[in-house]
Amino acid sequence: MAFRRLLRGTVPWDQLEGVARAVLDRYGESSARVVFLDADNWLSTPFVVEDRWFVKVITRQNSLVHALLTTGRNLGAFSSGTEGFFEHFGTPAQMAEHELEATERMRELGVNAPEPVEAFEYEGMGVLVFEYLREFEPLDALPRERVESHAPTVFDYLHRMHEDGLAHGDFRSENVLVADGEVYFIDATSVREEAIADARAYDLACALGALEPLVGAKVAVRAASEHYTAGELLAAEEFLDFVNIRPDHDFDAASIRGAVEQRAG
Repeated sequence: MAFRRLLRGTVPWDQLEGVARAVLDRYGESSARVVFLDADNWLSTPFVVEDRWFVKVITRQNSLVHALLTTGRNLGAFSSGTEGFFEHFGTPAQMAEHELEATERMRELGVNAPEPVEAFEYEGMGVLVFEYLREFEPLDALPRERVESHAPTVFDYLHRMHEDGLAHGDFRSENVLVADGEVYFIDATSVREEAIADARAYDLACALGALEPLVGAKVAVRAASEHYTAGELLAAEEFLDFVNIRPDHDFDAASIRGAVEQRAG
């Protein structure tokens, strides 16, 4: 957590206050309660306004970290025998606009995501505003039986995105929230559209890797096979080792391979 905080950087308090005031002014509020969050996030500083709006502040340092992560992930993709498919947007405002557009597109496909309100620029920073989900739990905080019940929906949502040429690009259990019994996706990143086939396989490998520690390989692969063909599962298998070296993934790749090959055979 301390290392992530160092990389993320610290936004000066007066600038955060300025962003909060800009949000209030844009929505006609004279005053409101603002709660700053100590979130485990590399790429933004989040806070909540009046339990209504979730705000992400993206700085130039966040943009630089995103560029470094993008380069590293593309090198990892090369090591898996495919062309790099992650994409970086040059400015904090462009990063905010992309996430807003990706979230709007997910919702158009019937994928639950917090309602995007707007993205704007403030003193060179990108500011992204969503509805705030008041009560939610990340997928990995749920008991096994609840994760198992939500697993088919997770792969259904991912498949809807893939069928429409959209990839998540940063699928982790922390980016799947459950609120009022419903699954929500957050924090979609950017991939190059011409490399969408590899990005889909990577997404699927990430989802299998995220679910394996929570419900086991057989359950994860069975849920995935409700929406993906054996060929697509085998394509995802090629990315398992690449995904598993990420610090935010830790799973039994051999068990997933065995379950995939049993399902494919």
